Amino acid sequence: MASLKDLRNRIASVKGTQKITKAMQMVAAAKLRRAQNAAENARPYAEKMSQVLGNLAANLVGGVQGPKLLSGTGADKVHLLVVCTADRGLCGGFNSSIVRLAREHIRTLTAEGKTVKIVTVGKKGYDLLRRQYRDQIIESRDLRGNKPVDYEFAAEIAQSIISRFDDGEFDVATLFYSRFRSVIAQVPTAQKLIPAELPAAGGTAPDAALEFEPSEEAILDTLLPRNLTVQVFRALLENAASEQGARTGAMDSATRNAGEMIKKQTQIYNRTRQAMITKELIEIISGAEAL
Repeated sequence: MASLKDLRNRIASVKGTQKITKAMQMVAAAKLRRAQNAAENARPYAEKMSQVLGNLAANLVGGVQGPKLLSGTGADKVHLLVVCTADRGLCGGFNSSIVRLAREHIRTLTAEGKTVKIVTVGKKGYDLLRRQYRDQIIESRDLRGNKPVDYEFAAEIAQSIISRFDDGEFDVATLFYSRFRSVIAQVPTAQKLIPAELPAAGGTAPDAALEFEPSEEAILDTLLPRNLTVQVFRALLENAASEQGARTGAMDSATRNAGEMIKKQTQIYNRTRQAMITKELIEIISGAEAL
């Protein structure tokens, strides 16, 4: 049975942990508001960009496939998976849910005889995937600590993907990230980047005659690389909001669990202390009666 000193030390240790988790929860909640606003503000632009590209692709002259970023290589033998996670843990199942979805995709492709290559963005994704797929990871990037995600960083990732595609290193590229829905709900998402998945054309009258200057192909050549950067940037912003939401929930649960543990340990301490006092009183009374 633990002594009173051991119980006091245990209670003090849990109280210290509770203070840390409470502070982390408050910091994550403060960061969440900014990250959520950034993610929600990026969605309309990314969706409108995809819609514009969809309309342009629909107006291509019959028989014209368009740029390779739109039409692909015509094969799907080699797949590139871009797995975006966080650099840090202590955020519940945020990182593991994204990696789990990527693993399922890898297993499916491998069973079909496809070749899989992996690019990780975020330390946790690399740490979780390198145990099984070290030889398939061709590039790994960190998120540069606590610096906010910016467009330039997304452009670097997108340019690396496009360069590898131009060099013929893969046929299909898929992006994995967590879409932010709420503090308690983050949805692991797989989005195909190459060939680009664009929404069906809409918003134009059936009889409208449209002429583009320059041609649709030239516009797509310019916008498709930018769209890839926008989609990567959007995914990073969604990830940032999802990470802070998951961390807020995880630290709230940890704080409440610490409070319950403190309560339980305090009860044990009081019972042990009362038992020791009772024992001492019995010994004193028994000694007095013996006299």
